[in-house]
Amino acid sequence: MAMLEGKVALVTGAGRGIGRGIAMLMAEHGAKVVVNDLGGDAAGEGQDVGPGQEVVDAIKAAGGEAVLNTDSVADWDAAHGMVQQALDTFGQIDAVVNNAGILRDRIFHKMSEEEWDAVINVHLKGCFNVARAAATPFRAQSSGAYVHMTSTSGIVGNFGQVNYGAAKLGIFALSKCIALDMSRYRVRSNCISPFAWSRLIGTIPTNTPEEEARVEKIKQMTPEKIAPMAAYLCSDAAEDVTGQVFGVRFNEIFLFGHPRPVRSVQRGEGWTPETIAEHAIPAMRPSFAELERSGDVFSWDPV
Repeated sequence: MAMLEGKVALVTGAGRGIGRGIAMLMAEHGAKVVVNDLGGDAAGEGQDVGPGQEVVDAIKAAGGEAVLNTDSVADWDAAHGMVQQALDTFGQIDAVVNNAGILRDRIFHKMSEEEWDAVINVHLKGCFNVARAAATPFRAQSSGAYVHMTSTSGIVGNFGQVNYGAAKLGIFALSKCIALDMSRYRVRSNCISPFAWSRLIGTIPTNTPEEEARVEKIKQMTPEKIAPMAAYLCSDAAEDVTGQVFGVRFNEIFLFGHPRPVRSVQRGEGWTPETIAEHAIPAMRPSFAELERSGDVFSWDPV
């Protein structure tokens, strides 16, 4: 039997790229899918039913079941409507894949409030909205799986993405806390940090030969490479996997650690600014984190 036979999944941002790959593979493995996609551009502007409808049609043509939703995850009522649509159409909901996203990249000292709010609203608030909407039926049935997309732009860091990085690291924490709060109801919550070519990644500048070479390497990592991990995490085979963060990069899978103390110092009489400068910082400096970005940490070619 297919790993997701009998499951109903809501996949946000499923009209293109990673979301499309996930929706298609989950349907292939037996899931009935609510395909959510606003149909906006990479910056979240505009609306088009075409991409989402194409995915629904492709799933149906392959013998699967799917329905289209074109609402925004950033809207609380709309997010609840997506979950209700799954219940009304298919009678249940078993999995939520929070994939919808936009980019408004800008160097920090030039970023506007609107650019900050737009990205936080879609990524972080959107994840909360949809996850919260599904929490009620998940709790009632004592089962369910969340998969949220995070990013090394937040876990490690990147240039020009303080809004995106903050949202994505927030999703890391959101998922962990959901896993804790919902564990008593046998509901799981995990993250995937995907490395894949998509139209969002297509906004990376290519002004130098080094940047051009980097983008060419990224193009090898097709969105479909992410889908198997998402499908697995939504299946019963992952019933004991929760609170984790996985990276998927071409044919590589990573398990990310969670921040923990790496060094400590103590002074019986307490600290002053002077003794911190003289004692604490010199003792801890060898363990300082480097000022790195994602490309520095994942510096080898995709495998």
